[in-house]
Amino acid sequence: MAAAQTTLPTVFSGSPSGWDASLYAFLAEKQRRSGSLRTPDSYYRTLRHFFGSIQKSPDQVSPQDVFCFAHGVGLSGREPSPTTVSARICCLSSFYKFLIRLDLLTSNPCDPVDRPRIQPSAPRGLTASQVQQLVGVIPDSVKGRRDRAIVLTLVLTGRRRSEVINLNAGDISFEESAVFYLYLGKGGVRGRRELPRPALVAIQRSLADVGKDLSSMQPSESLWQAGAGPSGVTASTFYNRFRTYLRLADLPPSGLHVLRHTAAKLRRDVGESVESVSQFLDHSSLAVTTTYLRRLEGQRDVAWQGVACVLGLS
Repeated sequence: MAAAQTTLPTVFSGSPSGWDASLYAFLAEKQRRSGSLRTPDSYYRTLRHFFGSIQKSPDQVSPQDVFCFAHGVGLSGREPSPTTVSARICCLSSFYKFLIRLDLLTSNPCDPVDRPRIQPSAPRGLTASQVQQLVGVIPDSVKGRRDRAIVLTLVLTGRRRSEVINLNAGDISFEESAVFYLYLGKGGVRGRRELPRPALVAIQRSLADVGKDLSSMQPSESLWQAGAGPSGVTASTFYNRFRTYLRLADLPPSGLHVLRHTAAKLRRDVGESVESVSQFLDHSSLAVTTTYLRRLEGQRDVAWQGVACVLGLS
């Protein structure tokens, strides 16, 4: 994060100011909590666009400024979707809440601005046969074996993209008959879980392609070096390759988060309880998991056959 900050241009003025320092502190907190540079980068782009367009410092911003920005036409020339409007307001509001916590401001100009009602899209999880289709199109090459290891780790652990892509050799530990991995989860929470054997075998095979072995690697070395260099594969590079594999497997286009949905779906399919899935996903409460699974699995209709019979339609 420090390296990224040194390249950030000033946002609120022509020279570095206290507001700029507050912005950097805000981005640093976002990076620490998310464990990924992707999150602060997204916040930074939105904040830079907003303050660059209105040419005001944070203490001069009005609710009208927020409204006009949130609903304004973007670079695409199209009206923003409700999701985009909500995301813009959420980003600005998060920054102002941070400034209020630091006692730099006393009010949030986003509070009076209504956020649009968003109809959440239904999560999608792959079936077991679809996962087999996906894995089946990944080529048996150095990069392919690395990608297969990443896919299997995502599906078998249910971890988020950054949590898996950021795994290093030092995060893996062998203890008697089990192998464990450490990860930095959402909100900066650290976890330690057993690494499923098929994922471990795939990782070891991929590392062997570049003459590496977990027992002799430096703790800071990436698990995903094959075909990518010592620092490993980037999240964006793997995302692009994943989209290609989906297309080759004749599966709907999707982001990598579909594999987290898949992990939850498959665990429910083999009889895991909601409580177990909640713990597996590191959800904050059972209510979150219940909603998550209800949207993922759909609501079964157990009465339609009886109604159809009464109507003479069976």
